[in-house]
Amino acid sequence: MTLPSDVLVIGASVGGLTVAEALRARGYSGRIRLIGEESHAPYDRPPLSKEILAGTWRPARAFLRDREQLDKLDTDFVLGRRAVRLDAGQQNVELDDGSAVSYSALVVATGLISRRLPFGHDLTGVHSLRTMDDALALRAGLQTARRVAVIGAGVLGCEIAATARTLGLQVTLIDAAPGVMVGQLGDELSAIMAKLHESHGVDVRIGVGVAAMTGVDGHVDGVDLIDGTRVAADLVVVATGSVPATEWLAGSGLSLGDGVECDSHCRAAPGIHAVGDVARWHHEVLGESIRLENRSNATQQANAVAADILGTGAAYTPIPYFWTDQYDVKLQIHGIIPPGAQLRTIGGELGTGRFTALAVLDGVPTAAIGWNHPRGVLAARRHLGAPQRPSPTRT
Repeated sequence: MTLPSDVLVIGASVGGLTVAEALRARGYSGRIRLIGEESHAPYDRPPLSKEILAGTWRPARAFLRDREQLDKLDTDFVLGRRAVRLDAGQQNVELDDGSAVSYSALVVATGLISRRLPFGHDLTGVHSLRTMDDALALRAGLQTARRVAVIGAGVLGCEIAATARTLGLQVTLIDAAPGVMVGQLGDELSAIMAKLHESHGVDVRIGVGVAAMTGVDGHVDGVDLIDGTRVAADLVVVATGSVPATEWLAGSGLSLGDGVECDSHCRAAPGIHAVGDVARWHHEVLGESIRLENRSNATQQANAVAADILGTGAAYTPIPYFWTDQYDVKLQIHGIIPPGAQLRTIGGELGTGRFTALAVLDGVPTAAIGWNHPRGVLAARRHLGAPQRPSPTRT
């Protein structure tokens, strides 16, 4: 196999950076360019909704590598520039400043864009959280807020609600779904998570959608729910999920659905791979196309893509894993909890401060669950067989 003379990575978060690092670690000596839309050096996203938002970390602590480490990587970083068009035939990417960057091999690692509601975003005091700048703006808002409404009770919304409550603010958590993080946790564990939030004083409003946001003098003052009730708030966070950042790939010839569609080696087209939250690939063990939104997948998939670029790759068939930290709880899940699964405790007691369990469907374990039990969940993971069908949503 002839190695590419250069590799262009679009997206400077953990997936894109890990591709560059993995290429160098495997001995690749060609040119690597990494283009990121944000002006910040590559940083970790999980702390944004926790340590950065709470103010217990300075922003620099979330950076994935220091300046010396980035310099040793021998990679050209182009930050503060956004890709706007791909010409796969000519093998170049147009940037928002009008320049074009050619490539021999391309990796798409552009991640996600936060969903917006059809109303309310013109009001001050309404926030979303995806980037470092979002987190810093939200942190500033929390310093003067008293009543916070979080719209969306997925992982991100729950982490934000926990952080805001830890800061002593009055918090209401709202979602039209029937449970807190129910898509990731299933009914039984979702109920335990809801009780965790309620025990810390969060007003959990589940099973009711948002009808409108209202404001006074251009600043948000509340959220109207479709059941006719109202939640007073001087700060609102919209955490209703994200969509893959693929707009710039329209007309490129790549197959775009819920992400960049790839084969089992994460190849979207000859010479083009996708990695991380934006990548939807064929999982050979599951026999279907999936997309995962979590940090663990981004790093594992980046290593798989680097190996494939260098001709030593294999089909990418991970067992899904995600974690979340809320209050004093670390929840870890290997595998997935499908609808109808039952929880079987194998250590501790469900709903207590520390336990491990298996999610079991039709007698088959599909997930290992650790609630404040990192060692226990690793032991429980041994009960899992081949990868089970993962949830396509984020961590």
